[in-house]
Amino acid sequence: MTLRVLVADDQAMVRTGFRLILNGEPDIEVVGEAADGREAVSLARRLRPDVTLMDIRMPLVDGLQATRLLAGPDVPDPLRVVVVTTFDLDENVHAALRAGACGFLLKDAGPGLLIEAVHAAAHGEALVSPSITARLLAHFAEPRADRQPLDPLTDREFDVVKLVARGRTNAEIAAELVISLSTVKTHLGAVQRKLAARNRTEVAIWAWETGSVR
Repeated sequence: MTLRVLVADDQAMVRTGFRLILNGEPDIEVVGEAADGREAVSLARRLRPDVTLMDIRMPLVDGLQATRLLAGPDVPDPLRVVVVTTFDLDENVHAALRAGACGFLLKDAGPGLLIEAVHAAAHGEALVSPSITARLLAHFAEPRADRQPLDPLTDREFDVVKLVARGRTNAEIAAELVISLSTVKTHLGAVQRKLAARNRTEVAIWAWETGSVR
């Protein structure tokens, strides 16, 4: 199956670079490009790409608002958005994660991580740049003790949550807890239902904001 990607960035060189890298992969196709946030929202709604790479700072509508319009909590059929930034500790990126982005990517991350980011976002298997995402949440997350699940997490589910918040992938969680990969996915699915979280990034945000990890 070919993964369909939309690239939204106000810099033509960035869009061209991303397109050349991604179109060089046999299972990825760039189906659209947008130079501003308004165009990004319009194209994404029309094309329904598997992944949208969204720059934060764009004219007309910024990437934060565009992300909220495409993947926010009020969107009935949200798209997978990966925010793109120049800085690895950008408060706007944390806001974008809160707005529904499934992860983020540094512009200078290199071809390998760009491709990995698209696959990760498309399949929901891992945070993009997981260790950096964990640092970002630790730096900017504001405590909110009121965010407790109606159905309490089991001890093992809580173990999984803490490792997700630390930026671990499913394979790393399985190895650390000495359980199978399918068991990790089962626990993570139960956690997402209990927390009403749509992806593992929202699980990580919940963990940091409730003080479950420090």
